[in-house]
Amino acid sequence: MEIWLNPSCSKCRTAQAELEAAGAEYVVRRYLEDPPTVAEIADVLERLGLEPWHVARTADATKLGLTLPAKDPAARDEWIELLAREPRLLQRPILTAADGTTVVGRDPESLARVIAAD
Repeated sequence: MEIWLNPSCSKCRTAQAELEAAGAEYVVRRYLEDPPTVAEIADVLERLGLEPWHVARTADATKLGLTLPAKDPAARDEWIELLAREPRLLQRPILTAADGTTVVGRDPESLARVIAAD
C-alpha cells in the first residue's frame, strides 16, 4: 500500500495510525516533497473515478491566490497540471492498496475499504 500524506495533516496522521493498527505494510510518500506527476495524478483520478476538481482543496487555492479553471471536462487537463504544479491543492491522504483500490482517506469507511483491499 502507498499513502500520499502531509505529516502536519491530522487526517493523514489518523490514516497512518489506522494502517499501523491494522498491521498493514505501506510506503509513505510525502507528496509535498515528492510531488506526483501529471501521469500519476491522472492514474489516481481514474482509479478513484473522480474528476480533478473533486480532489482539489479549492479553499486553499483562494488562500494561495490561484485562479482555478472551470469545473468542466474541457478543462480537465488544466486541472491535472495545476494539481501537479501545486500539490498542496490535493485532498489528503490518498491511499492505494496493492490491488489498485484507491481512496481519499478522510473518513473511517474509506480507510476500512482500502485496508481490507490490501
